[in-house]
Amino acid sequence: MKALRWIGQFVVIAALFAGVAALSDWPRYSQIPKDAGVVMLSFVHGADRKGECRRLTPEEIAKLPPNMRRVQDCPRGRRAVYVELDVDGRSAYRADLPPTGIAGDGPSRVYQRFVLPAGRHDVAVRMRDSARADGFDHESRKSVELMPDQMLVIDYRPENGSFIFR
Repeated sequence: MKALRWIGQFVVIAALFAGVAALSDWPRYSQIPKDAGVVMLSFVHGADRKGECRRLTPEEIAKLPPNMRRVQDCPRGRRAVYVELDVDGRSAYRADLPPTGIAGDGPSRVYQRFVLPAGRHDVAVRMRDSARADGFDHESRKSVELMPDQMLVIDYRPENGSFIFR
């Protein structure tokens, strides 16, 4: 009787294990369609400050507490970053990215993904991070070959002042 109970428990546990194993790989789910790839625009960048630093007068410096005395007064807030992404000559993304942080002094962030059919695409990305009203401070164009299930990431490197496609 005890052996029969052990065999029954083994059969139940084996059936549960087989069910979990089968459902772990079925049904198949894909986040992107077949024969498509993903272009991801993802970077963090701090734009110029909203205003210029101002030199304090000796009287203004003397009025400050000794532990807070400084020569210049610089505003904390940063400008918004304006970004454009074109794919094959058509606009895919345009945004004013506000600075982060309570005081608006943190970097702007973008994380956008675009599902595109596999094949050759002309990608252009532009960014304005200064006070200028027209034009762009940083631009890059590249013709890319997007393979099925490939992810192409577009990043910005402020030390080079350029966009990186990888």
